[in-house]
Amino acid sequence: MTSDSKHPFFRPLWRRIAVVAFCVAWAIFEFVTGTPFWGTIALGFAGYGIWQFFIAFDASDPAKPADVDGKEE
Repeated sequence: MTSDSKHPFFRPLWRRIAVVAFCVAWAIFEFVTGTPFWGTIALGFAGYGIWQFFIAFDASDPAKPADVDGKEE
C-alpha cells in the first residue's frame, strides 16, 4: 500500500514545489491577517509536505501493480 504522497500526480518536481509553496504562502497570509492559529496549521502542512515530497520521497519509478487475475503480460 502506498500513501497519497506517492501518487503519480506528484512525480513532477514542479508540482511538489507548488504544493509546498502554496502552504507556505497560505501560512504567511494567515499570520499577516492576524490569525496565527491557522498560520501555524498551514506551516505544519508545509513542513509535512517538505518531509514527504523532498526528504522521504522515492524518485525511482513505482512498481507496476499485478493484473487483477494474477497474470503478467
